[in-house]
Amino acid sequence: MAKRGIILMNLGSPDSTSVKDLKKYLTEFLMDERVIDKPFWLRTLLVRGIIVPFRAAKSAEAYQKIWTKDGSPLVVITKNLQKALQVKMPENIEVAMRYGNPAPTTAYENLLQQNPDLEEVILVPLYPHYAMSSYETAVEYMKEIHAKNHYSFQLKTVPPFYNHPAYINALAENMRPHLQNDFDQLLFSYHGIPERHIYKTDKTNSKHDLLSTENCCENPEAQATCYRYQVMQTSKLVAEKLGLKKSQWQISYQSRLGRDPWLQPNTQERLPKMPNEGIKKLVVVCPSFVSDCLETLEEIDMRGREDFLASGGESYEYIPCMNTNELWVNALVELINEIQ
Repeated sequence: MAKRGIILMNLGSPDSTSVKDLKKYLTEFLMDERVIDKPFWLRTLLVRGIIVPFRAAKSAEAYQKIWTKDGSPLVVITKNLQKALQVKMPENIEVAMRYGNPAPTTAYENLLQQNPDLEEVILVPLYPHYAMSSYETAVEYMKEIHAKNHYSFQLKTVPPFYNHPAYINALAENMRPHLQNDFDQLLFSYHGIPERHIYKTDKTNSKHDLLSTENCCENPEAQATCYRYQVMQTSKLVAEKLGLKKSQWQISYQSRLGRDPWLQPNTQERLPKMPNEGIKKLVVVCPSFVSDCLETLEEIDMRGREDFLASGGESYEYIPCMNTNELWVNALVELINEIQ
């Protein structure tokens, strides 16, 4: 086996809940051309002139609600995952964030310091599904830094694992205990993306409307980069594993930003409507996240719960992310060891 190291890569968090740190973090995040894919001048105007000045204070308040004594939940959980994985693997493992700290260069340098004869690094983007604003930007950014610093070791990447049996099993078993009580509906709430991102990542350059049908991407070539197809597959496979009927679950998309068309239906719009549809007992899971973060803890477990119950819902259960679940750790070992 080559002398290798491993990097677990997640999205990132601000360094603190101060408005200053939120402005820095949001600027880095939203100026990414794969997140807001507008011309540079327009992106700069939107981000620096409108979004960050108006959003930073509100985001700081949201982070304050979930911040722990050890810091950001996302960073803390990812580092705990690193420790749990390190117990099961001989290779040195580092953590990197796409935005904020720990920075990718720090992760690379730490691996080199630990092993000057490093021959390859396995990058593990902690995103089960392919999207240009998550998986793609993480991978391309790591490639860019790898090339810029002229590292001699090879960089290899774990592909999206949305349908990998080990991931599906870990996700299903993490959910199972929360489905023992009576419920009306299970909601798979995935992170949303603009509709145009579906077309931009379509390698087949399909001319037909990719979003017009219930089923998505019959073409295997398109499936490799189609976020909508992949989240549908995750949902179906997990539901089958749990023995759920199609009538017991549905999909929605959360965290919409801006006014452009995003994937539908929208979670924030669906939650208040569900009680009027006879869905009084709701269970929610967020499979596009493997680690709990602002979007799961504050947006779904806090605000989502409040909206649902205030609209007549009777019970609302949020299923935590897999975080450091042992089956998830074992799945990561399997995913890493499959890279040749």
